[in-house]
Amino acid sequence: MFCVASLVPSSPALVPELGGAAGAAADSPVTVLRGAVLKAVGELAGQAKRWIVVGAAESEGVFDAESDGVFDAETAGTFRGYGVDVRIGLSEIANLENPDPTLPLPVLIGGWLREQVAPDAVAAARLVAAGTPAKECLEYGARLRAELDSATDRYGVLVVGDGAATLSLEAPRYLDPRAEAAQAEIDLALSTGDRAALAKLDQQLCDELDIAGRPAFQVLAGLFTADHASPAVETLYAAAPFGVGYHASVWHPGGDA
Repeated sequence: MFCVASLVPSSPALVPELGGAAGAAADSPVTVLRGAVLKAVGELAGQAKRWIVVGAAESEGVFDAESDGVFDAETAGTFRGYGVDVRIGLSEIANLENPDPTLPLPVLIGGWLREQVAPDAVAAARLVAAGTPAKECLEYGARLRAELDSATDRYGVLVVGDGAATLSLEAPRYLDPRAEAAQAEIDLALSTGDRAALAKLDQQLCDELDIAGRPAFQVLAGLFTADHASPAVETLYAAAPFGVGYHASVWHPGGDA
């Protein structure tokens, strides 16, 4: 059965080997972010030993979420493409001797967090294409919820996605004056569990502001559409230290704390 969802950003800087000197100091923005993310995932791990990692995948051409976007527990990958050969697996049976160097970032982040917080947990990953429309994201989340609710094991869902990457002059996609208001709306919706607001996110605007997590946020909303009560949300982090909107929170279904 489905019992909890945690939302975290996809920043490679979460990995200490990739964070450099900026992530070493106890009071640095990276250290504060990492602490909040580890706490969010720790709360998920405390309730479920089986995880589904959800995120958005950059894709070219036809992308089938039911096949191209599925990664099983044997999946292993490496952050080599981000500068350091830090290897991760989605479970203890993953073959770290032969990691996939092209594994999408949400899967890498999910695997790294599993190893940090709950190395005995078994994860799988489900990705949707970056351009997936809102309706399909919501439906995908609802199908995933029905699947997990029918399982005998307890499942948690780890949602990996970033907000606007256009929030400052130093941001990866430079500053867009519309980004601050859009990010504030997203943070409010995520902090209050406002499924309707997440469902209404404008895909074109999100693309223009480089809100890469938009599909993942809408899958998260879809996970909770079956509940009459709004989810109980514990927000642990909502800031943009590097011009990118990062959010870490824990969602409990049906208003359960």
